[in-house]
Formats: sequence, C-alpha cells, structure tokens
Amino acid sequence: MEKEEFLNVYRHSLAHILAKAVFEIFGKENVQYAIGPQIADGFYYDFQLPRTVTEEDFPAIEAKMKEILKRQEAWTRKEVTRSEALELFKNQKFKTELINDLPEDEKLTLYYTGDDYVDLCRGPHVENSKELLSTAFKVKAVSGAYWRGDEKRGITLQRIYVYAYPSQAELKEHLQLVKEALERDHKKIGPELGLFMFNETAPGMPYWLPRGWKSYKALVKFWRNIHDRHGYQEISAPVINSRKLWDISGHWAHYRDNMFIVPNTDWTPEAADLMAAKPMNCPNAMMTYKRTNHSYKELPIRYNELDVIHRKEKSGQLNGLFRVQEFRQDDDHTFVMESQIEDEIADIMDIADEIYSVFGITYRAELSTRPDDYMGDINVWNHAEDALKRILNKKYGEGNYEINEGDGAFYGPKIDLQIKDALGREWQCGTIQLDFQLPHNFGLTYQDNNGELKQPVVIHRAIFGSIERFMGILIENYKGAFPFWLSPYQVAIVPIRTEHNEYAKKVENALLDAGIRVESDYADQNMNTKIKAFKKYKDPYIIVVGDKEAETNTVSITIRGEKQQLHDVALDRFVEICKKKNETHDKDLTI
Repeated sequence: MEKEEFLNVYRHSLAHILAKAVFEIFGKENVQYAIGPQIADGFYYDFQLPRTVTEEDFPAIEAKMKEILKRQEAWTRKEVTRSEALELFKNQKFKTELINDLPEDEKLTLYYTGDDYVDLCRGPHVENSKELLSTAFKVKAVSGAYWRGDEKRGITLQRIYVYAYPSQAELKEHLQLVKEALERDHKKIGPELGLFMFNETAPGMPYWLPRGWKSYKALVKFWRNIHDRHGYQEISAPVINSRKLWDISGHWAHYRDNMFIVPNTDWTPEAADLMAAKPMNCPNAMMTYKRTNHSYKELPIRYNELDVIHRKEKSGQLNGLFRVQEFRQDDDHTFVMESQIEDEIADIMDIADEIYSVFGITYRAELSTRPDDYMGDINVWNHAEDALKRILNKKYGEGNYEINEGDGAFYGPKIDLQIKDALGREWQCGTIQLDFQLPHNFGLTYQDNNGELKQPVVIHRAIFGSIERFMGILIENYKGAFPFWLSPYQVAIVPIRTEHNEYAKKVENALLDAGIRVESDYADQNMNTKIKAFKKYKDPYIIVVGDKEAETNTVSITIRGEKQQLHDVALDRFVEICKKKNETHDKDLTI
C-alpha cells in the first residue's frame, strides 16, 4: 500500500474510532453524527451533542479512543439496500439526509467496528482495530461547523479535530511544527508590533497601521524599482466600475457571486446600470490599452498596477492576511505579439527569480489548464496551453513541473508559482496567465509591419500575488524581525538624558537625509525604559547617545538579537552602512 493511501485508510478508520468514543462518552441516544473525513494532518468528525465539548474533554476522548483500540475489534463491511440503510439510521437525521440524497442506483456500504458501532461509509478501512494500535493521535481542537457548509440552513455542529500520524515520533515532530507555527502566527505578531489590525465593521479588510504601512511601502518601492528597470509603466484605474465593463470581460457571468455590487435604487441582478467594486484589474488595463491606436513597434506594452481590489469571501474562509476581502495585487497586463510570448515570459520568470531570491524564497512552477467554464474557442485554448508548455519545458525540462488539469482561469491557461514558507507550507503567490480571449472581447488591435490590424495577446502576471498575503508570509518567515531594508523603523535613537536631545536630533536628521526610517524618544525618562520599548518593536539598531558620543560625533549601537553594544562608531560611517544595507537588501545586521 502506498504511503498516501495508508495515511488515508488509517486516518479515516480512526475517525470511526473517535465517533465510537463520543457515543460511549455521551450515550448513543444523545449523539447525532454527521461526517468524518481524513485531512492533511489527521481527521475530524462533526456531531450534534447535548453539551459543548471543551479542552477539558480532550484527555477523556483520547483515553476512550485508546481503550476502544485495545479491544482489538474486527471491522466488517456490509452492503445494504436503501430501505435497510434508512431503517438502520432512522434516528440519525444527518445520515438519513445523506442516504436520501444519493442516486437511486448508488451501492450503499456500512462498516461495523465491533458489534455496537456502525457507520455509513464507502471505505476502505482496516480489518481490525489492532492495526491502529501503533498509530499516534491527539485531539487538536473543537470548533463550530455548518452542516454541509450551508450557513443559510443554520444547523450548527461541533467539529472535533484530531492530529493523527503513523508513529509517536512523527506526531511529536508535527506538534513541534504546530508550536513553531503558533510562535510565528502573523495574526498574533502583526497587532503586537503595530503592523495591522482588523475590525468587525469591515470584515476581512485590513487596517494597515503606521508601522506596518512603512514596511508595506518599502516592499512596494522594491517592487517598483525592479519593474522600472524592466520597462514597466504603472497605471491606476477606478475601483468601482459599471456592470457593462464586467459583461464585456466575462466576469459578470463567471465571477459575479464573488463581487461586491453597488446597487441602484431598484436593484435586481439583471439591472444594466449596476456598479461593482473590481475583483480584478484586467478590464481596466484593456480599456487603458484601447484608448489609442498602437503599432507593432510599441509592443510589448507593460501596464502594472497596485489598485485596491475586493473579492467577496465566506466569513469562515477569512484568515488574517492570508485570506481577505480587500487587498492590493502586484498586477501587470502586458500586450504582446504572439512572436514575443516566450521571450516576455522568460523575462517575467527572471523577475520572479530576482524578487524571491531577496527573501531566500524558493518556488516551483505548475501549469493550470482549461477549466470546464472556459470562455472562447477551444483551438485558441490549445494553442495557448502549448505555448506555456514549451516555455516550461525550456526552463525546467519536459515532465519536471506539475500540470493541474482544469484549474486555469476562465479566460486562459496559466503558470502558477508555488512558494514555500519557513514552515514548509506552500502558497500560490505568483501567476502568469496567457490570454487570447479578453483582447478579442474588448476589440484590441495593433498595426503590424504590413499595415494590417492584428489582435495582441495579453499576459496577466503577478509575483507577490496579494501583497497582503505576501506580507503575512513575510511576518511569519521573519517572526516580525524584518531585515533592515524592510523594517518599519530601521534605527531607534535613545538620548541618555534630555541634554543629549540636541545631538540625538542631529543623528536623526543625518539618517533621515540618507533615507533611513528613524524613531526617537526624547522624553525625560529612564534610558533603559526607552530601550526596552524599542526592543519590543524589533528595530534592527538602537542607538544610545550621551556626552561621549556628542563630543566625538559617534554613536553606540545595540544590534537586534545581540547583547553586546558597539561603541565609538563614527556617525558618518554608520549612516553609510545603513544606506548600503538599504540599497543591497542585505540581511546581515553586522556593522
């Protein structure tokens, strides 16, 4: 049995053991059980119970599961008719609904664990509980869940999550990873460091606080500098646009449910004069291109933009900066001739390499092909997919990248760049999408070298993807201790006494003139109190100035993460060091 298949079988089998344990703890007549699938790090099961399960119940649940396993009960598979299944589960409303929703000709199978627990399940499962004795598990959490994910029905269940691994060593390793993830959690670190916040008045829409916005702007400045060197032109366009625009682009038909709609007085979904907050930047880029005639000599034309976009998400899917409803995307829409596609995408991949390497981030590429709800001619799709395959084959070698069948955008296939974070998790951030459809929809043309009008191809691309998500990844990667160039404030200045404020101000101005982000505390209070406050915010350098520093035009420096202080560092030299670290994106804080 393959490892993945083994994981699925024993985790799903343990889900039945969990349900049996819940039956025995609460009494079978008091429990309604729903579904219990395996997931990436274990499994869960959904229940309606006579009371709320709390963390205090976890040890009892684990102990009961281990007790059941020690009974070494046989597992029995049985095929039944629909009427037999309905009779067996007549007191279980969720199982009854599942049975009634199955096709008439569906083969129904049950799995018995011992003689007193039965579940509706396709399997497969273990043959005897003794096969699970060597596995390791731990109750992870309990949360609320809507039956079948439908919040409109209002049926709330308790979902019990359990970690499950083949051995105690593997479970211990995973728990250590979980602990590390909690320590890195951007949802905790961000507010503590004054980077961002959320408020219930705008769910899933982050407030960037002064410190966080400084880092955000530093990231964007880095991005802009690279793209300026590669010939990009930045634009900005309306955030709210008429439904007419979304009809042309196809978003109204394919993406309306994820859009924030601005209704008119007599709002109906069919109204022609509706406005909507944009979930994508691409239609605006098409209109920007269309404003004038173009020659083949102008191509490629690269329009990059950082406008705010909005996408409606279910409340349960929101997750800090990782899943939001308002964000900025480092978008670009490049208009090319077909003959320019491969060279242009090669340059985009070079940009991705340059950007990701600064953060020490590795990535892999995936090709996503035509979805079921695709728009346009299938031959055009085949042509576009072939072009992307040639590019990937050239860069990575044939077969050395993953193909996600049916996962492309509705207007074209794409290359997704999957980056890996400090915890080994993968995130789809960068994307390169080849589009023959929108230029057709918007009637875009250019004049070729024979004077004939031709249709350009559009390359949609992003490297960060959602900048909010990328910032969340960076916060966790660095645990909030950003490299010098990305830190909200790069240098903190502490005058020992108020009579040293004048020299401290001189130091501050020298650094500000060099483009360094500085914060100072001129208050008449204890020096150590000031230093402690700045350390909390993880500033890379804390400068202390007193009589000696003022007399010799020097600074004393505490480097983040080091106990020893550097003395007698010439101010001019320190300013030059800071400038160089900003320019080179140096991760090393050594002076």
